[in-house]
Amino acid sequence: MNVRRSAAALAAIGVLATAAPAMAADATPSPSPVPVPAGLFGKADPTYDGVWRQSLALLAQHTVGERPAASAVRWLTGQQCADGGFAAFRADNAKPCGGKGPLADTNSTAAAVQALAALGGHDDAVGKATKWLTGQQNKDGGWGYSPGSPSDANSTSVVVGALTAAGLDPAKQHAKGKAPAEALAALAIPCGKDGGGAFAYQPDKKGKLAANADATAAAVLGALGKGFVVEPAKARDKAPACTDSGKATPGRLADNAAAHLAGAVAKSGHLMSAMPGAEDQPDFGNTADTVVALAADGWSAQAKAPYAWLAKNAGPWAQQSGPAAYAQLILAAHALGENPKEFGGTNLVQALDKQGPAPEQAKKAAAAHKAEEKKSNHQVWWFVGSCLFAGIGAGFLASGRKKNRT
Repeated sequence: MNVRRSAAALAAIGVLATAAPAMAADATPSPSPVPVPAGLFGKADPTYDGVWRQSLALLAQHTVGERPAASAVRWLTGQQCADGGFAAFRADNAKPCGGKGPLADTNSTAAAVQALAALGGHDDAVGKATKWLTGQQNKDGGWGYSPGSPSDANSTSVVVGALTAAGLDPAKQHAKGKAPAEALAALAIPCGKDGGGAFAYQPDKKGKLAANADATAAAVLGALGKGFVVEPAKARDKAPACTDSGKATPGRLADNAAAHLAGAVAKSGHLMSAMPGAEDQPDFGNTADTVVALAADGWSAQAKAPYAWLAKNAGPWAQQSGPAAYAQLILAAHALGENPKEFGGTNLVQALDKQGPAPEQAKKAAAAHKAEEKKSNHQVWWFVGSCLFAGIGAGFLASGRKKNRT
């Protein structure tokens, strides 16, 4: 089973994880439901994924050409801590982060940066957040989930995506001489070993690396210096293959990881995962991330089968899991140049919009429709009134003529 799962999947069972990110080691389910504040997407307890799911939702709306609701954007910017970082969720923005309050983490911060940078007009917030992120870089060049925690493939990759979104060059971001690519390379499994080409989330206690699909999909984007949003590109001709020959460049590591993912979904069209104590089951979130990763590395032909499987099977999962799931599927569709409004009979954009405040265009359209309806009703009543008046007038005229005849 995958140690890491998508944010949407774990949000459905009430614990934190993320499609790309790592999870805090001490994260546990909330003992009681937390009220969902106005402006936030989703109805589930936001304690562990509020900023994450909001960021993905806003990013997905922007990607399909919608303008997110001002209240939704305000909620996200209001979550920023004074030092520039973002915690997973702040129930009371008046209380400072840290101490007894929520702690900022790299994953929530990086997701917020990608969303706010895409929306534009939030340079101050993005600048403070990226400064906070660069200050958390470990000496091996990577990032962990929490400040000071060991580097992992997921956190390093989502931060790389944030730096790119903010207009910075991740390759030039060094900590004591080491860049993010070096931290990722240390987590890549050689081709000749079990799980060759894949990435591990972190080394185990003995220093061994175990293939992790979530970490692998995230690391493809990290190695390529890309974020959550991947633009459709021309497909490469040859199928991906793992090779250890030559220098271990970020591009080669991405190719090796893509080869591993392509092989993992080749037979069934999807990845597998298992909950503790449960049988293996389809992993919808990481399959969606695999589609994005393959497309990002130019293997769109290999991404079509898992995308088709998602279009056929992922509807109920997204409906149960909420906004982050719909956002993942929208971003997968975008990466392949597919229409997210025609996803196996589901309009993903419409479904996502229903999870939170209506986007600005929808509000304007609704207001215009209401005004037109009011105008139409006024015209109808004016016409009815005119007819009644004409009928009454005709009645008086007929009555007058009748009297004149008598």
